[in-house]
Amino acid sequence: MAYRAPVEDIAFILDSVVPLAGIAATERFAEATPETVSAILTEAGRLATEVLAPLNRNGDLTPARLENGAVRSSPGFDTGFAALAEGGWIGLSADPEYGGAGLPQTLNVAVAEMFAGACLSLQLNPLLTQGQIEALQHHASDELRALYLPKLISGEWNGTMNLTEPQAGSDVGALTTRAERADDGTYRITGQKIFITWGDSDVNENTCHAVLARLPDGGKGTRGISLFMVPKYLPDDNGKPGVANSLKVVSLEHKMGIHGSPTCVMSYEGAKGWLIGQEHKGMAAMFTMMNAARLAVGMQGVAVAEAALQQAAAYAAERAQMGAIITHPDVRRMLAVSRAEVFAARAIGLACAQALDLAAATGEDGWTARAAFLTPIAKAYGTDVGCRVADTGVQVHGGMGFIEETGAAQYLRDVRITPIYEGTNGIQAIDLVLRKMMDGGEMAFALIDEVLAGADAAQDALPDLAAPLREAAQALRAATESLLASSQPDRLAGATPYLAAFARVLGAHFHLIAAQKGAGARAALARIYITRILPRNAGDLAEASAGIDQLAAIPDDAFGLGA
Repeated sequence: MAYRAPVEDIAFILDSVVPLAGIAATERFAEATPETVSAILTEAGRLATEVLAPLNRNGDLTPARLENGAVRSSPGFDTGFAALAEGGWIGLSADPEYGGAGLPQTLNVAVAEMFAGACLSLQLNPLLTQGQIEALQHHASDELRALYLPKLISGEWNGTMNLTEPQAGSDVGALTTRAERADDGTYRITGQKIFITWGDSDVNENTCHAVLARLPDGGKGTRGISLFMVPKYLPDDNGKPGVANSLKVVSLEHKMGIHGSPTCVMSYEGAKGWLIGQEHKGMAAMFTMMNAARLAVGMQGVAVAEAALQQAAAYAAERAQMGAIITHPDVRRMLAVSRAEVFAARAIGLACAQALDLAAATGEDGWTARAAFLTPIAKAYGTDVGCRVADTGVQVHGGMGFIEETGAAQYLRDVRITPIYEGTNGIQAIDLVLRKMMDGGEMAFALIDEVLAGADAAQDALPDLAAPLREAAQALRAATESLLASSQPDRLAGATPYLAAFARVLGAHFHLIAAQKGAGARAALARIYITRILPRNAGDLAEASAGIDQLAAIPDDAFGLGA
């Protein structure tokens, strides 16, 4: 079955569950009228379904390749990217001063989900560019913004993020790439970076690398790192790509999935760069880019889950084994649980984007804190759901799911990177229980209170759903209080199950809202989620409170390690 962009489901959430109306009521986003939003979702859905989705299989079967030092993209990716660029989709939420549309991030996130569901490998190109646009808007000099933002927003140039090195993955502070000041006010960058998504391109005329490096007087760790703009081609006096910079693609990684997305090993050999932000303060600018990417990656998980589920449901409706297998209770269970999880993860991601927009429009610290708290949850839960649903999709296909020709396995191979890149889901959980709890749990308790208030409001209409949600929220509150009173090692040991439990409570909350606003299928899916998925919280909260001692007591030889 061909992918169909889930325009109706997204529109329902933005209308009734995570309303866009409050964002459009602000002066900053007044142009996001219902008519505009409807037109954008409809056109994005058409583009995803008709133009991008047919390219997905090409990217898997005919990967990006390196020829004579240059990347050659998968068949059709050039025309697919041209459609994204010419339609103005890359700058949907970017600053109008530089050619962007200035529309809400919530709408941009919804559109990006549809593009990722259609062809994840291609959508990764504008995703990284949008993250770089965010970093430049917040941290770059006026000169850099004026030169780079219009080109990035138009899609003429693409942007990348260069953090990782062979010896410096999650420990970014261990990087060895160095920067040296030049007499003309620029810098010379030398070092190697790995895992650089779309590090070279033949669908853009220039590739602009945001590179972390350390100056000679930069201190140890992350506090001494600076961020530099290092383009593939040095812009000439007219802002056009000029002579080649001193950098190259060493190789492309051979990956489990997303074959159409070139993942490059980059070498910088005294390459010319320009400072983004302040010297030794590069992580602040890079975190702006990373936070935008984390939410986007969470929605990539939702996107691939949606695509995998559509194919699995279509197969189940057509496959006859003692009747169509979609009538078999266990197959129906797999599909129903998957659909309920996709809805929950999508709503959480859009709620995070909503908070980002309201923070930008109002300047209120509460919205900023809410967005920060929801980001690790949206990233981890969205990508975990992506993996679960894609895996279930293979199972629904039975033996045919293990056969590459059906395409079911591609979804699982493609989505498996999403819990890893832009900060592993374990790192997201650590961020949640440490950094995001530095307020003493204020935001966690505020969200739990919202869930409880929602359950109380639904008690008369839907008591069978409201009561278990209230019980789960109260258990989450008790677990949060216990977490705050625990030691840091105990928090770390329980971080991942705690995040999963928090996500499920939020997912159930949004399902309960949907059950009250929508008819038929909305209430049916809410019952699936609250009666079959939410009860898993009991086990997760038990694990979250188990502490570090049991883990520390396990000897290394229990893992099969020799002496």
